[in-house]
Amino acid sequence: MKKNKSVLLSTPYLIWMVAFTLIPLGVVCYYALTDPLTNSFSLTNLQSLGMYWGVLWQSIVYSLVSALICLLLGYPVAYFIAHRSETTQKILYLLVMLPMCMSFLLRTLAWVGLLQDTGLINRLLQAVGLPQMQLIRTPGAVILGMVYNYLPYMILPLYSTIVKIDNRLIEAAEDLGCTPAQTFAKVVLPLSIPGILSGITMVFVPAVSTFYISQKLGGTDTVLIGDVIERQFKQGNNPNLGAALSLVLMLLVFVCTGIMNRFGADDEGGVIA
Repeated sequence: MKKNKSVLLSTPYLIWMVAFTLIPLGVVCYYALTDPLTNSFSLTNLQSLGMYWGVLWQSIVYSLVSALICLLLGYPVAYFIAHRSETTQKILYLLVMLPMCMSFLLRTLAWVGLLQDTGLINRLLQAVGLPQMQLIRTPGAVILGMVYNYLPYMILPLYSTIVKIDNRLIEAAEDLGCTPAQTFAKVVLPLSIPGILSGITMVFVPAVSTFYISQKLGGTDTVLIGDVIERQFKQGNNPNLGAALSLVLMLLVFVCTGIMNRFGADDEGGVIA
């Protein structure tokens, strides 16, 4: 009876997974392994990917740099929030979540208005007698857009992990003569590794596949793999090649997620002796 009930309860999830995961994945695989002219099985699309390895590598580098910056910025914020009172935690948590309530496109366009040649930042620079700077259409602008949009994805898992750390472990380390730096390095940091890995994954996955940020904030030298895929579907009229690129990107995301989960499973977070 219980088994039948569990199967019944899991049916909506199975339907959802088939309709929105397995079927789209099958369509992508079909187009990636099909010749656009004959509609027969072919590896031509996969063999054409060699010219895009540079773009893929650039996307990975941008995403890793963004994830690292998000970690450096997000960890102190998450640590600060986790050590406030319960009421203050709720307020600060809401403030972190607040930008996510706004459209992703609007958040990116806001930075276009700030960074463009006639934008607010350059106007302020000119007002204090400094020369105008090229802030938009640069790699730095793309990374800035990624960090701004995905920073909450780093803060939230870090906060959820740090707030669960038992204060008695910190007090025990202090009683044993550890300095605050030693306590952080030997107790807090190891115990927050699961949150760090989750945050890196949550930032890297959307960053490596983004295309809107690079289109609005980047220049001709900041083409990412998401841009190439989008152009193959919209401008290049070659959905088969776009599907092949999507398949490679999907495999990359799966591999990175699996590696992070493996490290997270092997290291549940422990105190360093």
